[in-house]
Amino acid sequence: MRTTDLSELAAFDAVARHRSFRRASEERGVTASAISHAVSNLEARVGIRLLNRTTRSVSLTDAGAMLLSQLSPAFGDIGSALDALNQFRDTPFGKVRINAPNSIAPFVLGPVIGPLIAANPNLELEIVATDRLVDIVEEGFDAGIRLGESLRDGMTAVKINPRLKLAVVGSPAYFERRRPPASPADLTDHVCIRNMYPSGVIYPWSFERHGEAIDIQVAGPLALHDHELMIEAALAGVALAYVWEDRARPYLASGRLIACLDEWIGPEDWLYLYYPARKYLSAGLRAVIEALRVR
Repeated sequence: MRTTDLSELAAFDAVARHRSFRRASEERGVTASAISHAVSNLEARVGIRLLNRTTRSVSLTDAGAMLLSQLSPAFGDIGSALDALNQFRDTPFGKVRINAPNSIAPFVLGPVIGPLIAANPNLELEIVATDRLVDIVEEGFDAGIRLGESLRDGMTAVKINPRLKLAVVGSPAYFERRRPPASPADLTDHVCIRNMYPSGVIYPWSFERHGEAIDIQVAGPLALHDHELMIEAALAGVALAYVWEDRARPYLASGRLIACLDEWIGPEDWLYLYYPARKYLSAGLRAVIEALRVR
């Protein structure tokens, strides 16, 4: 097979998986027009339309679906064969793409990035931090990081550090005007920042004590999904915030924020690095796992 043939097949495989020429171009590191040209050349060469294209969507024809079903395992075998060459190198070689929630990425990945790259100079990390719920298979990631409760079937999950805990925090100025809540029920008398997913869905503040679990739908003029913005609003004395304790820790230590309802905050949550159960484990991904996993 000619090199150009393999490149065209790889371009088609990327578009078919992502259902997007733009995302395929980002994965392949070329322009969307180059991907489109490669797919068009492939269709012209085989004499069959493989993709249905509109201005808003890309879908597979029956022929395209059949081709993808046979290409995916083949490209997986190629990737596995190339990765096997790592046994002849001192350190892993290649790219690893990771997705992580923006709200927790800094204190999960921040401490390990430097040592990981220093120990593996041939490793290339691409980290995309977003609180949007991402399908790592569809969007071309090797692995993702999430809380265990949001993992879906068909994934292998590895428990990683650190454990996370939430905190309810407010500024001294805020508590000069209002008595700190003694129980979650008291939050109905407080101004609170509503926690929001990027989709716009508001989620409750959750509490637990002595086996009793309570979800509170708080009220307030702000709805945010970024924990940094929540902390800034809390520092300004606008409202109480429900944020990851690690994010608030420097301000709690300096006294610029005060925590309340500590005895009602549930146990720390474990985080997991997850990847498709059927995916071969590259040497690069194994290095990432070893850097993050709980020992």
